Amino acid sequence: MRILVTGGAGRLGRSVVAVLAARGHEVVSADVAPAPEAPARTDGVIRLTADLLDDTARGDLFAQVRPEAVVHLAGIAVPFARPDTEILDVNTRLAWAVLSAAAEHGARSATAASSPTVFGYGTPDWRPRYLPLDEAHPRAPRHSYGLSKLIIEETARTLARAGAAGCTLTCVRPGYVIAPEEWAGAPTQQGHTVAERLRDPGLSAVALFNYVDARDAAELFALLCERPEAAVSGEVFHAIAEDALALAPLAELLPRFHPGTAPHAAALTGRRAAFSARAAAERLGWRPARTWRTELREPLPEAP
Repeated sequence: MRILVTGGAGRLGRSVVAVLAARGHEVVSADVAPAPEAPARTDGVIRLTADLLDDTARGDLFAQVRPEAVVHLAGIAVPFARPDTEILDVNTRLAWAVLSAAAEHGARSATAASSPTVFGYGTPDWRPRYLPLDEAHPRAPRHSYGLSKLIIEETARTLARAGAAGCTLTCVRPGYVIAPEEWAGAPTQQGHTVAERLRDPGLSAVALFNYVDARDAAELFALLCERPEAAVSGEVFHAIAEDALALAPLAELLPRFHPGTAPHAAALTGRRAAFSARAAAERLGWRPARTWRTELREPLPEAP
């Protein structure tokens, strides 16, 4: 099918575009600033430049592409990367503009990237209701980025309630995305290598030790494009690895960095993650195929 990917030049977007193309789809990647090394057209992928916040440019793009499915990744992708008001403004306006345009132009499905930061972890007083966290756990964001993602989820639900012209609208909460080159030592989105995050648990504790390989997350986006009937419009899915990005069990690590998790962390023994992706497994047959144990190419640093 013909699939439009917004933000296709980004860390996650590059893998989403590659996976969709490898699965035989006609892919159009739209980004406000495409990667300079990327050709305009290669391997069946068309790369376009468009400011999706511009009504005319967005309308022209959708009229030209007429996508059957949309994967919406465009936006400010890192907490605190811009001023709070800018993060909230850009991410929420983009979501409404792109998802509503997908429905108006006849797409069968549109899936937007949300984030597990909607749960509001990362502060010393955070207390979950239970662990592992699933999609039904109450959401209580603590910063503008997490709030913007919560609004994106509510945007999908609002448009779904409005009818959305037969378009199935869903959201995916990818974990801490690790691109293929980052397994070999390229810096991750916070500037640390994967090996450094494993060696120093304080680096990954802020994200509750979650992660996902970008290609695995891309597979879930692809399944939602290909099988919109498997989801309910307005539904949210986790795309997070089943094991933790940690050398020690989370039953030991979480209470150390997040004391409020102590009543529930004891169940996270062995490699078990603090998040559940069971819904995607049961509804779409998605299971992450890559873990840091199979993919890491950079040696773990020696202890100081």
